[in-house]
Amino acid sequence: MPKVSVLMPIWNTQEEHLREAMESILNQTYRDFEFLIINDSPDNTKLDEIVASYDDSRIRYARNEKNMGITPSRNKLLQMAEGEYIAIFDHDDISEPTRLEKQVAYLDTHPEVGVLGSWVGEFPREKTVRYPENDGEIRMGLMWGCVVPHSAAMVRRELLSRNQISYEEKFSPSEDYALWCRLIPHTQFHNLPEVLFRYRMHANNTSKKQATKMDNATYAIRAFVKADNPELYEEYLQRAEHTTRIKLFGFIPLLTIRKKANTTKIYLFECILIFKSKKAIKMR
Repeated sequence: MPKVSVLMPIWNTQEEHLREAMESILNQTYRDFEFLIINDSPDNTKLDEIVASYDDSRIRYARNEKNMGITPSRNKLLQMAEGEYIAIFDHDDISEPTRLEKQVAYLDTHPEVGVLGSWVGEFPREKTVRYPENDGEIRMGLMWGCVVPHSAAMVRRELLSRNQISYEEKFSPSEDYALWCRLIPHTQFHNLPEVLFRYRMHANNTSKKQATKMDNATYAIRAFVKADNPELYEEYLQRAEHTTRIKLFGFIPLLTIRKKANTTKIYLFECILIFKSKKAIKMR
């Protein structure tokens, strides 16, 4: 039985992108894995040919009989997986050669951690996205957004099966954020402070094409996060609150600006509310 199951759904993927993604997994320094690929664009037989061109026994390939969508496809991959660890991956991104090796080594020596991510390098613009590292910071961050990069994550399979947690269609396309939030009561989180994954920026990124739908899903996720983790959410609000005072002549409190989570209020003379705004904070 393999140590790691790498899960990759594909859907009308460009050949160049798919080959770069597959080769970044097949060329990993860590070798004990199965590579599960599911084609959710079954009429696209070109994808069958591309995957078949790689003669590697670690590849397990499946095709949906009809287009199911990303969430059911991810859950189907979870059901196929046999590895102790689940490495999540997307069809047009790139994993650095030592990604699996470093993530396996960390999880092997930190049994309390069930979800492990890393920093992300965006390309072609060559930008590094740094995520909070330790469990406490990540828990605070999850109160408001997805601070564990999904396609760079490795998860203990037993953690999901024991708690009967999987991807939820009702939160798509933010099913990844919902998954992490469901796991808050059950495990600890960590992000390795180095780039182990490269995210391809292009016009067809889900975060660009479905921004409104993602925002709406995020609001729904935050609702159950607050309900399921009231003490953690209250701690988050306390940490997020910030007050700025602007004084007239250096001592008269003219304006007071209070920011709490995503809400900004401005008071005149500390008691008269003259402005209020609530800004939607995107999770990506």
